[in-house]
Amino acid sequence: MYTYEKPGPAEASWPKGKYRAILDSVPVNIRKMIAGLPQRNLENIEEFRLKVGAPFIVYGGGDSFFITRDGHLSRDMTGAYIVTREDTEKALQLMCDCSIYSIEDELREGYITIRGGHRVGVVGKAVTEGGRVRTIKDISGLNIRVSRQVIGCADPLMPRILRGRDGIHNTLIISPPQCGKTTLLRDIIRQLSDGVPALNFTGMKVGVVDERSELAGCYQGVPQNIIGIRTDVLDACPKAQGIMMLIRAMSPMVIATDELGRPEDLMAIEEAVRAGVRIITTVHGWNLEDAMQKPVIGKLLRDGVFERAVVLSRRRGPGTVEQVIDVGARKILRGFGGA
Repeated sequence: MYTYEKPGPAEASWPKGKYRAILDSVPVNIRKMIAGLPQRNLENIEEFRLKVGAPFIVYGGGDSFFITRDGHLSRDMTGAYIVTREDTEKALQLMCDCSIYSIEDELREGYITIRGGHRVGVVGKAVTEGGRVRTIKDISGLNIRVSRQVIGCADPLMPRILRGRDGIHNTLIISPPQCGKTTLLRDIIRQLSDGVPALNFTGMKVGVVDERSELAGCYQGVPQNIIGIRTDVLDACPKAQGIMMLIRAMSPMVIATDELGRPEDLMAIEEAVRAGVRIITTVHGWNLEDAMQKPVIGKLLRDGVFERAVVLSRRRGPGTVEQVIDVGARKILRGFGGA
């Protein structure tokens, strides 16, 4: 059993907040390497990847670097720290407070959520039962994805999403992977929930089905991200089931969820719309035409469920808004890729 080593006096100046949670979730040797990085480098890192027998790699801004033993970033693999089996085992013990049993439900999905809302992807040997993954053992790799909240990133979009003082347009965010759709959706949720005084919008009850624990970043049931005072979260719940549970139990005015795609999701969204609930959701895709090719999203678009579509890219960094489209009129709204 791995015993957690408390930070010593030399660690008092280490990064706080979201980075503190990451440091607390890795063994001391890895902790010191991360803490040795300049703050300007830390702010740009999106992923810390620990793979047994491979160099310690970080990703950010569309680029990758090796981390050396003394906590420097390098493009030269020669001096990179090589991750050991002990490193990944110790990290996993820290992430679950030495109780693997407590995270078995998450492990079978291939990830766990740690304090701070950071999601850790897990790979190794899948243990199956009845054709389904029961858990993962012999962990060979961990991918720590840094949870980032960009307060206000949805500000330019809110006038296009809101409809009067107490309504919103059903909105679909279309984005390739790692282009900021979850970050944008999170801030939209926060603003819908808290209200937007500048637009005379007072706020509304929001229900969030956070199947992958990315939007609210719940740790032990408590959201680690700021998602609004009127927001209720169902964490780690299948989308279709969660949508129906929220409608029955929490009377939401709007439901938000990430990455629709399964047939049962379609039925749940249709039921929500019939109940008068507004919808904000996302899908992977390059543009509106690409989204139309996806069976579930395509049907919802053709049926007129979505009134606004927001298209993202990384052209000027994650979260670049390429277009905001009035779906019914097939018109690009002024200021977002239009005239």
